[in-house]
Amino acid sequence: MERRENNLKAWLYLLPAMVFLGLFMVYPLLDVFVYSFEEGYNSASQTFFGVGVYNYSYVLHDPYFLQALKNTFILVVITVPVSTILALVISVALNSIQTLRNFFQTVYFLPYVTNTLAVGLVFMILFKPTAYSDGLVNLIIKSFGGTAVDFIEGPYWAKMFVLCFYTVWTVMPFKVLILTSALASVNPDYYNAAKVDGTSKWRIFHRITLPMISPMIFYLVITGFIGAFKAYSDAVALFGTNLNAAEMNTIVGYVYDMLYGDSGGYPSFASAAAILLFAIVMTITCVNLTVSKKHVHY
Repeated sequence: MERRENNLKAWLYLLPAMVFLGLFMVYPLLDVFVYSFEEGYNSASQTFFGVGVYNYSYVLHDPYFLQALKNTFILVVITVPVSTILALVISVALNSIQTLRNFFQTVYFLPYVTNTLAVGLVFMILFKPTAYSDGLVNLIIKSFGGTAVDFIEGPYWAKMFVLCFYTVWTVMPFKVLILTSALASVNPDYYNAAKVDGTSKWRIFHRITLPMISPMIFYLVITGFIGAFKAYSDAVALFGTNLNAAEMNTIVGYVYDMLYGDSGGYPSFASAAAILLFAIVMTITCVNLTVSKKHVHY
């Protein structure tokens, strides 16, 4: 009887969170799933003229969506491993510093709390040539005998480089903070025992440090994939709101454009694109969970 009462209390404590998740996550997801199959849905009259997979067919054949899909995958493949590896290197370096460690941690964390659009403007000043200057980056390139490149309105590879660089710069501080905390929580007895045995630093890192912090690394990889697939504000900060013209749109940007942009007013197409994004993220997350069972030590 007492156990049943405790279970009832537990469910009552969980009820507000469950209601909140149901109203603002589960219901909208189901609603979007239904919209994605309603062909010709009109949000004003709440009517549609058919049910089928035409919305998915249209989205998958839309050049703008294919471009957004390409951009998003390039962003994910480059920024997630690069930012995670750099964050790990910086965290290990910070962990070995005794003097001014808190100061350096604060400095590395500052980009995470800086306004996205403000950072985007700074990057535009660094990379975009103007009537008065070629930009700081181009000045450095020219000093080594190279040719100035317009990284904001120039070739595709240059714009993608800036977007990836910007994304890595903005997400890395959070990863540094998490990994620094994870390194600090490793039991020093393991390191002392390894030093007594004369183990090299690389072997200590490979055999002790990495396994002990592998849950945090896995967490950062998963959240990194999800965050990169949701990228949109970074591209807007660098290239403006007309991302289709700049060939730098993302899947989230495509969904927004279908709802509110210049090509807006097509909620069925936007819903289909959103469901495709959900399916991609879910698939990659499941793959990562499967891989983690062999490589993550809890």
